[in-house]
Amino acid sequence: MTVHGARIEEHPDLVALRMGSERAVTGPVAQAIECLSLLAGLYLAISPWVVGFDGFRTLTVNNLITGIALAVLALGYGPAYERTHGMGWAAVLVGIWTIIAPWVVAGNAAVTKTEVSNIITGAVAALLALGTISLGAGRAAGRPVSSPMNRP
Repeated sequence: MTVHGARIEEHPDLVALRMGSERAVTGPVAQAIECLSLLAGLYLAISPWVVGFDGFRTLTVNNLITGIALAVLALGYGPAYERTHGMGWAAVLVGIWTIIAPWVVAGNAAVTKTEVSNIITGAVAALLALGTISLGAGRAAGRPVSSPMNRP
């Protein structure tokens, strides 16, 4: 049955999707993933100066750009979760790239401190991105988001 004059924004399916996204974003698990993803991106951006490998110009620029990109992706998870959780795959790719960057970028930047910093940061970024994706996949499949707030 079609109701004329009803607004699409008020459709029960759309309202339910928005409520599910709101629950996913406001849960403590999602907030922790968002916060840690932001911190991982910021650390990646400043890591050349923190760890002390800013002499490797190509890796320094690489980490600065990918760190900012990761932080921007993490900032998008909160306010627009229903549209951005799917971009978690981009964050996974940033994490993987971060792991292999010391060996791939020009300038032979593969020394112990660059390797350790990038491997740990890339792995953390990729795991957090997979966590974001799993939250979105659980919501899309109709499962409740795993959170202590959602338990009876």
